[in-house]
Amino acid sequence: MKPRNAFYAQSGGVTAVINASACGVIETCRKHPQRIATLYAGRHGIVGALMEDLVDTRRESAAAIRALRHTPSGAFGSARYKLRKFEDDPTQYLRLIEVFKAHDIGYFFYNGGGDSADTCLKVSQLAERLGYPIQAIHIPKTVDNDLPMTDCCPGFGSVAKYVAVSIREAGFDVASMAKTSTKVFVLEVMGRHAGWIAAAGGLAAEQAADAPHIILFPEIAFDEDRFCARVKRSVEKYGYCAIVVSEGVRDAAGKFLSETGGRDAFGHAQLGGVAPFIAQRIKVRLGYKYHWAVADYLQRAARHIASKVDVEQAYAVGKAAVELALKGHNAVMPAIVRVSDRPYRWKIGMADLESVANKEKMLPRDYITADGFHITAKARRYLSGLIRGEDYPPYKDGLPQYVVLKNVPVKKQLKKGFVL
Repeated sequence: MKPRNAFYAQSGGVTAVINASACGVIETCRKHPQRIATLYAGRHGIVGALMEDLVDTRRESAAAIRALRHTPSGAFGSARYKLRKFEDDPTQYLRLIEVFKAHDIGYFFYNGGGDSADTCLKVSQLAERLGYPIQAIHIPKTVDNDLPMTDCCPGFGSVAKYVAVSIREAGFDVASMAKTSTKVFVLEVMGRHAGWIAAAGGLAAEQAADAPHIILFPEIAFDEDRFCARVKRSVEKYGYCAIVVSEGVRDAAGKFLSETGGRDAFGHAQLGGVAPFIAQRIKVRLGYKYHWAVADYLQRAARHIASKVDVEQAYAVGKAAVELALKGHNAVMPAIVRVSDRPYRWKIGMADLESVANKEKMLPRDYITADGFHITAKARRYLSGLIRGEDYPPYKDGLPQYVVLKNVPVKKQLKKGFVL
């Protein structure tokens, strides 16, 4: 059987370990030249496929590909671009198949979250409808940890570790100054609908007096009176109050506290600024001096403090995606299966994309304490294994050394361009 080519792309917000998945895909493809001739990567996700903007990964050395394992962000560029429904606009999907045909692509590996799983599923369905043989495999990735059918999502463990370490260190700082200065510190973290990242901050609090004293989750409606009373109690009891707040916290009416009014490319409300909002309410109601910080891109780019477990899982799902394709699977996703909590042990399984696409896994209510302000022992058992181990990148002159790929473009085969 003549070997065919493969296509890989990264989608949505990048992570500290998404390139480890790319490394797993590329290295595994290179081990099977009799089945996969060339692995092309799309520049800026699915946009690269639509625009026929491909790069030839053969032009990268083995050392450069190996270095992807410890390099953050998206080596080939990512994008927030959601394909419209096929029924509304079939041209985008037909264009994908046209590009795939032009480059003899028989394997489609798409690395992203729930929207990406939906795209992967639709490509598989359309290819079947048109009689074009292609195997579409979704590779899980999202710092939000909200994909179903997998124990966790690659990218989350490293963000969880960053947030837990950050709030612990900030807590020490505030505690040392609380007598005469700052009483309250607020750390804003990502998490639009699900509070997984905020919950991870709770790992830093091994004792009741430890930071964070309060966590605000998207799953729990914000009650200002109850919240301020809790802040006051913490300051009076411990001398200060450290808070982790998810960007997706809502009021009782369901409105985001931090909604700016804009929309992103996926149609989601643009969020940002819940930390200063919360801090200002504390100032107005209680008069405490405060500081706040927004982790923003720092939390998802912090490869220097990545979880070793997360790195290993990210590589494993990339490797498994290729192996599943070579075994003939289609419209599936390699999933992480938890074997045990203590010690945390896991293996790779498989999930159908119809069970993953456009679905969100929320933080379970029994992971949140009855008062709604912290995590339970059950949450701690789930989370603790995901941040275990260190996997430091190589350093030179005190700075981490990351790779920048050559990303040599592939010659276009189609005369006709495409307008997004």
